[in-house]
Amino acid sequence: MTTPTHRKRGLRSRRLKPLPVRSLAPNILTVLGLCVGLTAIRFALEERYEAALSAIVIAALLDGLDGRVARLLKGATRFGAELDSLSDFANFGIVPVMVLYVWSLHSLGGVGWIVGLTFCICCALRLARFNVALEDPDRPAWKRNYFVGVPAPSAAGLIISPMFLDFLGFHSVREWPIFLALYVAMISFLMISQIPTFSGKGLRVTREQVLPLLLLVALFAAMMLIYPWQTLTGSAVVYLISIPLAVINYRKNDRMWKNKIDSTDADECVE
Repeated sequence: MTTPTHRKRGLRSRRLKPLPVRSLAPNILTVLGLCVGLTAIRFALEERYEAALSAIVIAALLDGLDGRVARLLKGATRFGAELDSLSDFANFGIVPVMVLYVWSLHSLGGVGWIVGLTFCICCALRLARFNVALEDPDRPAWKRNYFVGVPAPSAAGLIISPMFLDFLGFHSVREWPIFLALYVAMISFLMISQIPTFSGKGLRVTREQVLPLLLLVALFAAMMLIYPWQTLTGSAVVYLISIPLAVINYRKNDRMWKNKIDSTDADECVE
């Protein structure tokens, strides 16, 4: 005779299906990135700022890997997506600005803390907007090449870039907390703005470009190992320059697309 207890156990065993290992691998990378990113705060409190920034960079690399590993192994899950979003908020919305606060912004007192809170809130809003955004079926393919606003990982790299200058010998940067506060406020605004930035999602590489691209990646890796702060500073400058270029390119493509739509509608009316 089957009792209610046995029926409940049977239902529970059917519900708790074993998970494939491929679905765990991306989540493991996400958790490792979260651990590394949060450890940066401890390094900052110990005034080991180079170690703190290195931890943030490693967390960013792990964040870039987990999604690609999930797609490669076909192990993407709803749980993994939510975990990745929470990890992004911690690693890119809290950790970098906390490190910057301990490094310099704390000298502004309450103003420095408000600036830090503003960055955290803008990062949360940015990630929330990204998570609930629905793909528009009528959206043209060329818009895949652009983000709306500055992504959280890029914003995190930008706000800690003044610390790179300090490591390069420009120690006076640390003594300009007002400038740093205004800079962080600007990056916070760029995160939640409607300003288009390059995403690179629509880029395609031809067979002829594979070898030069691999060479560039190898050179970049070598530069990161030998001249890390110079390379990171240069990368931040290049990204800032790319923002107005993205706006110009976006508007150009938008005008061409609208002109094409208008010409198509005119042809249909003639017919």
